[in-house]
Amino acid sequence: MITSLIYLVITIIVVGLVLWLLIFLIDTVPMPEQFRSVARVVVIVIGVLILLVLLLNFIGVLPGGSAHLLR
Repeated sequence: MITSLIYLVITIIVVGLVLWLLIFLIDTVPMPEQFRSVARVVVIVIGVLILLVLLLNFIGVLPGGSAHLLR
């Protein structure tokens, strides 16, 4: 169980860093504000979905995945 928790924390940190980097790159690339806001929303929605699937896998609602195998 502790290895699954460590895996979960490391994965959340990596996903958070990747999302932060993508949002940073979206903000620095010159583009119209409409496209920038849509791109930010898409990145945030995808990140939330990834974290939701990860957490559901961790608590055992979704079978499979590496967090489920570490139990």
